Order: sequence, then C-alpha cells, then structure tokens
Amino acid sequence: MTFYQELQLNQAGSKSYISSFESMKDKWKHSGIYLFKILLNIAFCTVFIALFSMIFGTENSCAGLAVLLSIMVFRNADLGIRVSHGTCNILMVFGMLAVGPKLTNLLPAGWAFCINVIFIMLILLLGCHNVIMFNHSTLVLAYLLLQGYDVSGESYHKRLLGLLIGAVLTAAVYYRNHRKKTYKRTFKSLFLEFDLSSARTQWQLRLTLTISSALLIASLLGIPKAMWIGIAVMSVCVPFRGDMTERIKYRAPGNMLGGLLFLAAYFLLPEGSVSYMGILGGIGTGLSASYGWQTIFNAFSSLAVAMPVFGLPYAILLRIFNNVFGTLYAWLFDRIFQPFLSRLIHCFSQ
Repeated sequence: MTFYQELQLNQAGSKSYISSFESMKDKWKHSGIYLFKILLNIAFCTVFIALFSMIFGTENSCAGLAVLLSIMVFRNADLGIRVSHGTCNILMVFGMLAVGPKLTNLLPAGWAFCINVIFIMLILLLGCHNVIMFNHSTLVLAYLLLQGYDVSGESYHKRLLGLLIGAVLTAAVYYRNHRKKTYKRTFKSLFLEFDLSSARTQWQLRLTLTISSALLIASLLGIPKAMWIGIAVMSVCVPFRGDMTERIKYRAPGNMLGGLLFLAAYFLLPEGSVSYMGILGGIGTGLSASYGWQTIFNAFSSLAVAMPVFGLPYAILLRIFNNVFGTLYAWLFDRIFQPFLSRLIHCFSQ
C-alpha cells in the first residue's frame, strides 16, 4: 500500500492495517502515518472553516462545515445512480438545505413539522438511496445544523451564497471522481423504487418521522438546542437495525462521559483553552474507530460552542438531557412505528 493510499483509509481501516504488521518498527512507522493523516485533516478542516467564516461571516461557520463535510464525503461516496443525475441531485439537496431550515424557523411548530417531513424525506430520497454509504450522516446533519444555527438579513444572504458555491464545488468533485462509474438506475428510479415493503423505504420513513416529531415535541416544550435531539435521533436511527441497537447503547453514556471529561478539561487546562476544545474533540474523534469513543469526543466540539451561551453547568446538563431524550425517543418510536407499519403493509397486501 502506498503512502497516499494509506492516507485514504478511515480510522478502522488504518488501525486494522497497523495491527497487520508484526514488527514493532513497522507498527510505529504506520502509526506515525496515521497520526499525520489526522493532523492533516484537522489542519485542512480548520483552515477551510476559517476561510469560509472570513468570507461569509462567523455566524455561517456551520454552513462552511456542511460544505466541507459534503465535499469530503462525496469525494468517495456515490449516490448509486447515473453520475449526471447524481450531480443534479447534489445541487437540489443543497437547494433544500438553503430553504428548508430557514422555513422551519419562520413558521409555527405545526407547519415546521410539515416542512421537516417534506424536506428530510426528499433529502433521504435524493441523497441516501445507497444506504451503505451512510450519506444521511452528512446531509441530514447539515440540515439540522443550519436549522439550529439560524441567521437572518445580510447573514442569510451570505449563507445562500456560501451554500451555492459549496453546491457547485461538491457537485464538481462528485462528477470528477465518479464520472467513470456506470449505473442503470436514474433519477426517476429513486421514486419508482419507493416501496413500503422495502427495508430502505421503511428506514427513510422512520428516520424522517422520528426526527420531525422529536423536533416538534422539543419546540412545543421549549427545549433549548433542539438540534441536539434531532442529531441524536439521526445518529442512532441507522439503516441496519443491529447497528441501531449498538448505537442506542452507547449514545447517552458517551455524552455523559464526554460532558464529565469536558468539565475536567475545563478546570485542569489553562484559562482560555476552551476555544481549543473543539480541536481537541476533533483529534479525539479522528483517533476513535468505535462509535462509543466518537460520541464522547463529539461532545467536546458541541459543548465548546454551547458553553459561552448557556454557561458550563447548564450546557453540559442540556447536552446530556437532549441526547438521552433523543436516544430514548428514537428507541420508543421504533418500537411503535415498526409494528404499525407491518400491519399497514399487511392490510394493503390483502
């Protein structure tokens, strides 16, 4: 494996590759490459977000993150349809990211629920047909981030411009990297293959309705940072049910431990180091191959942003509460929704 190929491996792939060597010298060598890759990614992401924020405003850094994640993901992931159609899909999804989250913040809770159902379902249909790629963890996450960090006026105009440029860049990268692939499936196929008896369609409906209803409840109850609830639901409500069970097991405890570690770091590290907690969390996530550890370190980035707004104790408690709520709600919704859908399918098949 070349140096470049090794840099393309994910966390689990890198750790598996390192463990394949018997010589400690080789293990140390490839561990060094692994650490270099993480630092390189952190540096690139930091510079990209900094430049995006400099151009479009710090309040639009979440839009920069959405663009960055999309470029990095669609560099390798395809949509499972003809490349020209997939390129258009990416542009349409970015259009929904520009409009949908904004509408939900302008409308009453009931109408916002309807908008969420429509837009999240369309994003899953257009961008997440190939469920193995886990594209929802980028596209739905982007939707929720843009919804949670809403802007208006001139800042929103800058956000629209940033997302437009991001859409073009992502589509260009997608087309360049996947143009030689051949698929018979077209844009129309995504809707023709929508079938209630299909595991993919059932997951798309389950994820859409779980996130939308959870956000509706959070809005009606006035729970702050409802975005965290939506992200928790999205994180555990994955296409494969075995994976969902494992994620539910680790999501809430991971955020509890992440909150405690953040609290300890806050008091142990020098004053003023809170601004670097996000970077520390990014490094920890990069070193983590398991979902549990990734959840722990992801809490660092979120708390670093929330702490100046809510204060340290409330930010940690809110982070834990929202993730516990989102995880338990996703579990409960699944237990009710799946039997109901099975009976519905049975009735229609009679």
